[in-house]
Amino acid sequence: MSLDPVAAFRAHTGASATQIADLTVFLAMLTEANAVMNLVGPDSIPDFWNRHAWDSAQLLALAPEALTWADLGAGAGFPGVVLAIMLKDRPEAHVWLIDSLGKRCRFLQQVVDALDLPATVINGRAEEQDVEVEIVTARAVAPMEKLLAYAQPYFQHGAQGLFLKGEKAEAELKEAAKVWQFKSDLSVSRSDPRGRIVSVRSLRRVR
Repeated sequence: MSLDPVAAFRAHTGASATQIADLTVFLAMLTEANAVMNLVGPDSIPDFWNRHAWDSAQLLALAPEALTWADLGAGAGFPGVVLAIMLKDRPEAHVWLIDSLGKRCRFLQQVVDALDLPATVINGRAEEQDVEVEIVTARAVAPMEKLLAYAQPYFQHGAQGLFLKGEKAEAELKEAAKVWQFKSDLSVSRSDPRGRIVSVRSLRRVR
């Protein structure tokens, strides 16, 4: 007998009752906002706990000591809002949610305020921010070559990258290697075997 989605998420992550409650509020706010603006594909909302929440939260196991994160092109809040919820009780934890579109930032700010999250919403271009974090992340923002350009300032401050990608991740890395010099690892997403997580460090532009 399979677990219900919430129980499965709790089993995967060890989420507390408070974290589940926060994620449930987030889901309700996302569902309401998505009816009037396109934050996520509407067909994906019924699969929120796996496709969005677990997909995002799995990153924490890859950087368990990291407390400061920047989510580039934060959009609907994946992975950034989920990370902020899961890190909420850890002292010094903070997530920067960066997006260039004002209406998405207004939604993110509403969620941050409603849940009292350790997060800062920035309405602006990712590559123009001066933010020091341990991990820079993104999901469904751009191909790796472009994404690394957005992320370069964060790497210059010492960040490492954890990026949620699809089945074309390996091909994207090959293209990116024509422009960028970096070390990377590729792992299979735990939420969807078709997905990939790209870990990047030591980024610099090819001379």
